[in-house]
Amino acid sequence: MSSNNKLSFENTEIAFRHSSNTDLNRAYWLFRVINVNFLVKIGPPITNFAINIGLPIKGLIKATIFKHFCGGETIAECSNTIKNLADGGVGTILDYSIEGEDDESVFDSTRDEIIRTIERAAQDKAIPLTVFKVTGVGRFSLLEKLDEGLKLNVDEQIEWQKIQDRVLAICEMAHSEDVPVMIDAEESWIQKTIDTLALNMMRFFNKEKAIVYNTYQLYRHDKLGSIIADFTVAEEEDFLMGAKIVRGAYMEKERKRAQERGYPPPIQPDKAATDRDYNDALVFCADHVDRIAFVAGTHNEDSCRLLADLLDQKQIDHKNPHVYFSQLLGMSDNLSFNLANAKYNVAKYVPYGPIKAVLPYLFRRAQENTAIAGQMSRELGLIVKEKKRRIAR
Repeated sequence: MSSNNKLSFENTEIAFRHSSNTDLNRAYWLFRVINVNFLVKIGPPITNFAINIGLPIKGLIKATIFKHFCGGETIAECSNTIKNLADGGVGTILDYSIEGEDDESVFDSTRDEIIRTIERAAQDKAIPLTVFKVTGVGRFSLLEKLDEGLKLNVDEQIEWQKIQDRVLAICEMAHSEDVPVMIDAEESWIQKTIDTLALNMMRFFNKEKAIVYNTYQLYRHDKLGSIIADFTVAEEEDFLMGAKIVRGAYMEKERKRAQERGYPPPIQPDKAATDRDYNDALVFCADHVDRIAFVAGTHNEDSCRLLADLLDQKQIDHKNPHVYFSQLLGMSDNLSFNLANAKYNVAKYVPYGPIKAVLPYLFRRAQENTAIAGQMSRELGLIVKEKKRRIAR
């Protein structure tokens, strides 16, 4: 059914044009290691132990896995990555990847850093979108208590107000600088509170343009319904909806918690159901593109092809600001750069932050990728194909 015959995800020359031979070799060995599930499982505890007792492995991490999947430790250090992506027509989403903190001063400094990413984006067309996690600016266990509907004491009420104020400050800056900001999805047992916050921010700031986006994880069986319900609210109350559509990042954790606590897991029964709902969400958003601005965050070639075809079939301009494709830095370059070459809007997530603070993100990426059947083999196969092409030149 493809109407876009010029778009190929097999063109490794375009996919890796931005990568030197050294970059390709590093990627090859990284994905070889990630492909070994045992190493991925034992890596996080060994690495954390080594760093905590002062073993000099920080430099090794920065030169390998950090260099491949992250832009740097600061916004300034991300400049080369931003330029490299922009040269290939791909935008950058600066993602300050600090998580799991519980100190008020850290939450304030994280808010300030996220605001700095918005200020940087306002000055640079190569950064079309920004992002943050609510758990970056608020305590996880408090969000959990709110989701459970438990009563807060006076101190907790003050703390909750501070979280709302930080989220408001970020969204206010995004609105004043005319830079879209995405609120990331998180675990299901805090997501209801995040969803409420995100919808309220849309009400405030999405009157004339989609500035605030919520994130919908379609590995949850209820999230296609959430997209449709939120769109209905947006129509009734006359604001634009912002939606980032992803499959999801917490599946193993969701299964484990549901099993331990004896409740039905909120995730889909199988991958086919996830794929079906994901693609149905893309169709729904494309059908309402005048009222929904959406980011298709996916490493799935079929979903990327579907959305590319939908835009052509519905005669939606490839550069319509309401439609973006998105992948993670260091992965699926065959999707990102070939889509950009075909003049679609594409932006890569570029995580950054202090190495030790970003380690949880890096480990989660590795563990997710080993859980996706064929993902690492696909990455390796494309790298090998490009290495052979270069040798044969």
